[in-house]
Amino acid sequence: MVKLAFILVGARALRKRWWVLSALAGALFGIGVLILLDAMDGTMSVATQVFGGVFVFEGILGLVTAFALPGARSRIVVVGRSLALIFLGTFILDYPSRNGMALSLMFGAAFLIDGVARIATAVVVRFRMWRSTVAVGIAELFLALFIGSHWPLAHQLKVPLAVAVLLLMSGWIMLRASLMLRALQEEVGILSLPLYGGRNWYDNAPVIVDESFPMPASDGPLTVRVWTPTGSADVAGRRPLIDRYIAAVDRNGVISTGHAALELRPDVYISHYPAEEIEHPPEEFARILRATSENDVKGRFQPSYAYESTNWCEADQTVEFTHFDARRLRAFWAGYRQDDTYNLTDRNCSVAVAAALDSSMEGVLASRMPWIQVGRLIFNPDVWAAAYIRSRAEAMSWTPGLVLDYARTLKRIIEPAPPPFAARLKDFINRLRRTPAAGPHPSPSQEPSLS
Repeated sequence: MVKLAFILVGARALRKRWWVLSALAGALFGIGVLILLDAMDGTMSVATQVFGGVFVFEGILGLVTAFALPGARSRIVVVGRSLALIFLGTFILDYPSRNGMALSLMFGAAFLIDGVARIATAVVVRFRMWRSTVAVGIAELFLALFIGSHWPLAHQLKVPLAVAVLLLMSGWIMLRASLMLRALQEEVGILSLPLYGGRNWYDNAPVIVDESFPMPASDGPLTVRVWTPTGSADVAGRRPLIDRYIAAVDRNGVISTGHAALELRPDVYISHYPAEEIEHPPEEFARILRATSENDVKGRFQPSYAYESTNWCEADQTVEFTHFDARRLRAFWAGYRQDDTYNLTDRNCSVAVAAALDSSMEGVLASRMPWIQVGRLIFNPDVWAAAYIRSRAEAMSWTPGLVLDYARTLKRIIEPAPPPFAARLKDFINRLRRTPAAGPHPSPSQEPSLS
């Protein structure tokens, strides 16, 4: 969520006050050292209590975030995760010294599950730096073994020590990010920082050389168009979660992954497609998922939405933006279209649209007090929802379904339509508290909307 907040505020505003991030890094260093000093008495009660409080806070904020997520299934996932965090945080706060072994086993299991998931995803997709991801997963497995065993430290010391190390590492990352912001040239987009370089999706991060150069006037809004897998194929059986976010199988047994495009009239239409249709037989789908060079094929860029819809079908979902940076969008597109290589997992239509959308949104929420704006965004539930969608995409790949959810969530962050999230939440609470004795209900035409 911090990375997304940085994009929305923009490098130009943050670079002038890079020292604020350095100060925050210093604070994390200090807290980590205090936790280590607290270990001298052998209990580390302060660190454990603080850690439990953080888990409870994150869980409560996650429950609020669930109202911002589109779709019932997305809400169920976030609510389940949030309730688990609240339970774990409460468990930590309650008699931490007597629950040392149970806590160690819980955290060990968490590292074990996350490590296995990282390794499995990296081995399947094989994206750039996938070996580094596998190494991180292996480190998590060893950490799980260390935390779950009784050697070489007592159970009640291992989790807080792990927290201290995590804080020190986070402080180091923030310090590096602040120095990178300080050295970043004014015309270079924030997406060019190594902070966003885990995948090669931002290799064409926009560089604005001359802002005085005339640009064509935009004709209408920035429009994200999505052909969902089920909306663009004749699907026989339904598998809701898979059909929504990965692919659907039509009546002939062919896999449909859907499509995504971005349009800014009169001169920008981003629609990346393979030059020749890629067959997706189910038995070879795992091989095609690899983001390796052997799966690179020649691609093509569709000239316009009118051409694409005429030769295929209309997009079944659209999201429109009126606040964006057209210059950065055009700079990104000028770089991306120099290479038409298509890869189903690493350089597909959805990757192009998501990267273009991020480029066009840099700095749209810039203010005279950028770090206060970053803080506001961090506590915005919609930012948490968008960050969750980004993390799912980075773990595997962008798909049309994820792009659709991401665009809708960004729309609520950047252009909140009335009623805003706070009003929706207040209205929801009022509905729960409302009783017949409180007076007559408003008529249907006067009833506030939750949408």
